[in-house]
Amino acid sequence: MTAILWAFDVVLAVTLVALAAGVLATASLFRSIVLFIVFGLTMSIAWARLDAVDLGLVEAAVGAGLTGALLLNTLGHMRSQAEFTPEPSHGPGGRLALALAAGTAGLAIGAAVWAWPDAFAGLGDRVDTHLAESGAQNPVTAVLLNFRAYDTLLEIGVLVVAVVAVWALSPMRGRVLDADPPGLVLAGFVHLLVPVVVLVAGYLLWMGTDAPGGAFQAGAVLAAAGVLLLITGRVAPPQLQAIVERGAVVLGLVAFLAVGVAVMAGGHAFLELPDAWATTLILLLESLLTISIAIVLVILFAGGRTDAAHPPEDAAP
Repeated sequence: MTAILWAFDVVLAVTLVALAAGVLATASLFRSIVLFIVFGLTMSIAWARLDAVDLGLVEAAVGAGLTGALLLNTLGHMRSQAEFTPEPSHGPGGRLALALAAGTAGLAIGAAVWAWPDAFAGLGDRVDTHLAESGAQNPVTAVLLNFRAYDTLLEIGVLVVAVVAVWALSPMRGRVLDADPPGLVLAGFVHLLVPVVVLVAGYLLWMGTDAPGGAFQAGAVLAAAGVLLLITGRVAPPQLQAIVERGAVVLGLVAFLAVGVAVMAGGHAFLELPDAWATTLILLLESLLTISIAIVLVILFAGGRTDAAHPPEDAAP
């Protein structure tokens, strides 16, 4: 490592700590959210420096992008309520206790990493040994869609449960996204940007088997296009009343379960992909997962269901 890269890594680590402290210490919710988004983007650079490009892409798209948009959207709806008042600051004592707790946890994690036995090399060698028969050249994709497909199955299941919970607990009667009509510049920008975003999502999906990328990265990028169309009024908030809409939410989960059961008919274990069909099945699953993930993230951004039969509570009679 050159001196320039070493200095860059030191600055990057110090910046992450400073941003994390700023997120926790600031009394302004808006400033805290902005610092959180910057922290996520900086963390994506840190993952890239650790050669974990897949995690860096997810952090930038989901951790900073869509999560930041969700927080800003939530803050906007909270401020639109007349009874909303920001919670008071915890004061110096509370901040000091929070800092001590976070510092203790950080030291404990650092000590655990430092004490990690050198003789234990992990499972990287085993993944590399069986990579050729996994159906993917990217080891991350091979692990998530073949070697440990249960993890991905549970992750998409959690997303579906989250959508059910949001729609069950958040009936937004008559509420729509309060967005002003886009101006000429914004409308033109959206018109040019959305096709590019869709193209980038397709590229990440296609390259996921051989290089960093995949369904979660592609789905998050595709969801960004949907959020952009949503906040500019180009599309209406999803209603989840049609069978097609509800089917799209569970598409990835159902496809995963269907593939797992189908391979059992050929004498394999659940989600044990046959070597001859592994590449095709992985690409099929990733494509369907991309659609489900994108739709789920857009629905979570929009919030609960909109009941058009009930007028908004603050609407004039």
